Amino acid sequence: MPTWIIYALIATLFAGVTSVFVKSGIRDINAELGLVIRIGIVFFVSIVNLFVMDAHKGQIQLSNRTLFYLIISGLTTSVCWIFYYKAIDIGNVSMISAIDKGSIVITILMAVTFLGEPFTLKLALGTGLILMGMVVLVWQ
Repeated sequence: MPTWIIYALIATLFAGVTSVFVKSGIRDINAELGLVIRIGIVFFVSIVNLFVMDAHKGQIQLSNRTLFYLIISGLTTSVCWIFYYKAIDIGNVSMISAIDKGSIVITILMAVTFLGEPFTLKLALGTGLILMGMVVLVWQ
């Protein structure tokens, strides 16, 4: 099994349990404070990871293009997390998580459009099934 699949499966596992931990963690505080605490932990763990992986030793060159996309990525992540926490605070985790997975469809469409990734029949079928599954899960 390719290493990237193992990494993706580990990420999926942790993303899946994260939503339940978020809901449990913000029961007695407001969502905004919970988000700030989470971001602090993410920042700390990211810094530790940078040093553990010795990534800080290489020469760091950031082009304007690279910096632009990393800044935009940080902003979009921030907006995503702010609204995710607001939704988790007042809604059912299982429904919110299902809706959140609709982001896969957006990612696929953007990857095809902007990154030139191939849109195959297999990818189209998988995208459609994800979208249909999301609708089935949230249909009331």
